[in-house]
Amino acid sequence: CSCQVLLKSDAPTGDVLLDETLRHIKATETAETVQTWIELLTGETWNPFKLQYQLRNVRERLAKALVEKGILTTEKQNFLLFDMTTHPVSNASEKQRLVKKLQESVLERWVNDPQRMERRTLALLVLAHASDVLENVFANLADDKYDLAMNRTKDLLDMDPEVEAAKARGTEMIWAVLAAFNK
Repeated sequence: CSCQVLLKSDAPTGDVLLDETLRHIKATETAETVQTWIELLTGETWNPFKLQYQLRNVRERLAKALVEKGILTTEKQNFLLFDMTTHPVSNASEKQRLVKKLQESVLERWVNDPQRMERRTLALLVLAHASDVLENVFANLADDKYDLAMNRTKDLLDMDPEVEAAKARGTEMIWAVLAAFNK
């Protein structure tokens, strides 16, 4: 999907990273694709002409924000000759709440129609898939429910993102992100 990101509003969101992202998108001379923005904002590109649009230390800043919210904690771990900072989950109940929400969305509340699915749930499923943690989300289910959840999710994620984006107003960006991660 070569969907381009067009800025509808540059009104501040109150989130430092999101506001910085909006400033970068606003500052670009030509519209960039979702794939390009993902690469830029995560620091996964080294295009010398686009370096000014990269978010600096984005992973560390996201981890710090989650530590401040009490979701993660910060630990130093020794790996042979060097120390490394890690951020394990400190709020297991919040993690469990999200896992349960996703499990219920594909089992008890399955609508079999992405246009009728709650946007945040659709986004969480796409991000869990892109982060390779989807199997972990369903890991504690009984075998039959695990298979059902994985098959339903696979059917959803195998849909054509361009077709689905054209059908559903308000979820175009979610489908564009899925298309970018499926490349």
